[in-house]
Amino acid sequence: MSGEKLVGIVLVSHSAEVAASVAELARGLSGAGTSVPVAPAGGTEGGGLGTSSELIAAAAASVDRGAGVAVLTDLGSSVLTVKALLVEGDELPAGTRLVDAPFVEGAVAAVVTASTGADLDAVEAAATEAYSYRKV
Repeated sequence: MSGEKLVGIVLVSHSAEVAASVAELARGLSGAGTSVPVAPAGGTEGGGLGTSSELIAAAAASVDRGAGVAVLTDLGSSVLTVKALLVEGDELPAGTRLVDAPFVEGAVAAVVTASTGADLDAVEAAATEAYSYRKV
């Protein structure tokens, strides 16, 4: 690690496997750019389906490189869990932001953009823009 400040990405899913797979896909598609800190936070501590504030907080701490942390979520309660952590104020690194974006496409866009050294606003904008991706 060069010490370069990069936006970290946390991918929160109800499933550990989904979170890990989306993280792997996003890293793989980001190409040869700077290695972006990406952490999945899926499921519960016991390996079940659900969300865990402890796993999310640990993932956010692990990717914090001083440029902010973008958190993308899959469904309902994962959003509520992240919002609750943000309200508490001391569980997540400073500069952590919940990003309203589609989970898979937004994750890829966020990681690709962060790999260029972009700031948190640009990473959020790229992820959010993924809502407009058309498939047909």
